[in-house]
Amino acid sequence: MTRDAVLAAKRIVVKVGSSSVSGDNAGQIEPLVDALVATYRRGVEVVLVSSGAIASALPILNLGGRPQDLATQQAAAAVGQNILMWRYQTSLDRYSILAGQILLTAGDLENPTHRSNAQRAMERLLDLRVLPIVNENDTVATQEIRFGDNDRLAALVSELVGADLLVLLSDVDALYTRPPSEPGARPIPEVPFDDDLSGVELGPIGAAGVGTGGAGTKIAAAKHAAAAGIPVLLTSTANVAVALAGEETGTWFNARA
Repeated sequence: MTRDAVLAAKRIVVKVGSSSVSGDNAGQIEPLVDALVATYRRGVEVVLVSSGAIASALPILNLGGRPQDLATQQAAAAVGQNILMWRYQTSLDRYSILAGQILLTAGDLENPTHRSNAQRAMERLLDLRVLPIVNENDTVATQEIRFGDNDRLAALVSELVGADLLVLLSDVDALYTRPPSEPGARPIPEVPFDDDLSGVELGPIGAAGVGTGGAGTKIAAAKHAAAAGIPVLLTSTANVAVALAGEETGTWFNARA
């Protein structure tokens, strides 16, 4: 069954996590870009929220895992953001499409002037048919002012730009009743707006160990966007093309009526 709301959406925010676009999965950037461009060519305005700056820097800086101290996280973000944007732009060059980088902190979206500036910049980039790529500004963010994860950032950006749809991508193809590796886990195809999902058992943060989110942060982000009137589709990065084509996949969170 086609999700009519996907095909009807004129402005879509897509969020992808660190483990989907770094390390052994860096090759997923090209099919992700293919799917975004196919959507763009339907006349849809697309905003990408992409994690992966710190994770992209780990092998370059010979770091064995995500650093624990703030200074090294900030340094890795400075190096990795450059690598991440280069990978996206190199892939977009195949279609002669430009990317525009937007780095935000939680404080930016709480400050009315900064929020207005970010909104205006994104609107103009979309007018120019540039693909805005948004990430948390990890180089200057501190623990006290962090979004905590880019799922929340994506929900806030969706609200900021008045998106018609938010697509949250991860390593898992849907929300399950319990961690999908456990016996008896069943995918949840649709979540009514007023469903608190109290019966869902959540597992730990992804096994890759390079991100900061998990099923819990995605549910919270989906609930935030849905409360703002924006439906949310949660699926895997591998399924992004079928998701954006409006085919049945993942978990659909219904928005407030």
